[in-house]
Amino acid sequence: MEGKAVRESASEYSELALPNDANGLGNVLGGKVMHLVDLAAAMAGMRHARQPIVTASVDSLHFLHPVHIGELIMLRSSVNRVFRSSMEIGVKVMTEKLLTGERLHTCSAYLTFVAVDRDGRAIAVPPVIPETEDEIRRYRQAGERREYRLAMRNRLKA
Repeated sequence: MEGKAVRESASEYSELALPNDANGLGNVLGGKVMHLVDLAAAMAGMRHARQPIVTASVDSLHFLHPVHIGELIMLRSSVNRVFRSSMEIGVKVMTEKLLTGERLHTCSAYLTFVAVDRDGRAIAVPPVIPETEDEIRRYRQAGERREYRLAMRNRLKA
């Protein structure tokens, strides 16, 4: 199976934070941001696999800054590594105050997705080819995170 460069599936998604998305303090609900993270990761994963994919896990998500009503939420996602049928996808969330241009890193997350066939069985995904120093670092680190995830999964099964 021929590999694909990271850049071929890198995705961007933006959405304006509206009152519907916020709590009583005017901060966007964490669950809304989590939904957008899952969506952004799915876009990159489907662009890479060109197959249906499902979310298998989400690593911890720590909010560095709140998202306020009226701010632009910007998400960038890319496939960090492929492990046969599963892929680690990284998502970085930034906010922008549209009137000032000020940007803040809100959170980042690593998600694992699995490509599936029509019957829901895992299927192979093309390997990802990291080209830049950052992509090579994320590729290497994804292998380390996978070892941790597998150990945690085995502990949960026991």
